[in-house]
Amino acid sequence: MKGAYIHIPFCEHICYYCDFNKYFLKNQPVDDYLQALDREMALAVDDGIETCLETIFVGGGTPTALNARQMAFFLESVKTRLNPHDSIKEWTMEANPENMDEEKLALMKQFGVNRLSIGVQTFNDRLLKAIGRAHDRASVLRAFRLARRIGFDNVSLDLMFGLPGQTAEDLKASLKEACALEPEHLSIYSLQIEPRTIFYNRLKNGTLKLPDQDMEAEMYEYIMDFLDAHGYKQYEISNFTKPGFESRHNLLYWNNEEYYGFGAGSHGYVQGERVVNAGAVKGYIRRIRETGSARTASHPVTPQEKMEEEMFLGLRKIDGVSKREFYRKFGRTMHDLYGESIDRLKSKGLLYENDDRIALTRTGLLLGNDVFQEFLLS
Repeated sequence: MKGAYIHIPFCEHICYYCDFNKYFLKNQPVDDYLQALDREMALAVDDGIETCLETIFVGGGTPTALNARQMAFFLESVKTRLNPHDSIKEWTMEANPENMDEEKLALMKQFGVNRLSIGVQTFNDRLLKAIGRAHDRASVLRAFRLARRIGFDNVSLDLMFGLPGQTAEDLKASLKEACALEPEHLSIYSLQIEPRTIFYNRLKNGTLKLPDQDMEAEMYEYIMDFLDAHGYKQYEISNFTKPGFESRHNLLYWNNEEYYGFGAGSHGYVQGERVVNAGAVKGYIRRIRETGSARTASHPVTPQEKMEEEMFLGLRKIDGVSKREFYRKFGRTMHDLYGESIDRLKSKGLLYENDDRIALTRTGLLLGNDVFQEFLLS
């Protein structure tokens, strides 16, 4: 076990596209939640989990929605329970520009956080308002410069494309501004419309106007070319990095490795099981207090599912899936299981193959979901 994901589900503002497990911060039992989270980690350690972790990723919600006192308690809890300092290689905190301040950033740095993932989405104030973000361009610049001044030398920016009303010129301007800041890493996602979001309701009633698929594909290809020209290597469908700054934690997911999950609504992959915690804040707190566990579901991953996951998670990486590693893990070759699918996808120009690896072509990157479904045997 190399990593742990920790969930802070509170937000000061709910974005129109977000379907993550999140709750308005106001009137929430934040202190009780952090106490329960501390207890969940402590009991997991008592049960014998490995604490020599290489990666910790704190996501949300909005971790920086915590006030300084709460942030200090949380960071001390992680330090005490998971003892990350001897082994940790990457400790990431997600952050939003509007609630990044000097005191909280200094606390993170003090406790050993060494990577920030800042939710920017776009540098265009008109588009930020249209997607329900609470910050503006100026606050992004302020937050980024503050993070640098505090000493963070591994910063990732999250951007989005395919936004309502976004033009190609809007996207180009945001990419130019992002690269001018010289972050170490960029994650760029296409807008996905999910149920139970404001955008989903607007789409259903016909009031949400989005770029068409051809425009979105053109945007994605432009992103790949622009970032490559500016020194950012694409290593996963949506992720680009300067040399040596790949997200170690997210690579655990794409390499189909196990990890712990702590907090409300968190997912983990532990001892061959996919596990899920209670999502509701009060339900999570109650379960931890009463039973010491917030787990509401678990699924033993079958050998077939493990092989499927190895393929469709691994193919998200630009380097693809290693045939040698697949055989080492499962005792069978990819071609034994997926030979017809591989040949069919290669003939369509969606996959390429060399002596050791199978990976998406550039066209395959545009049609990833069509490729991934070919590796579901059932």
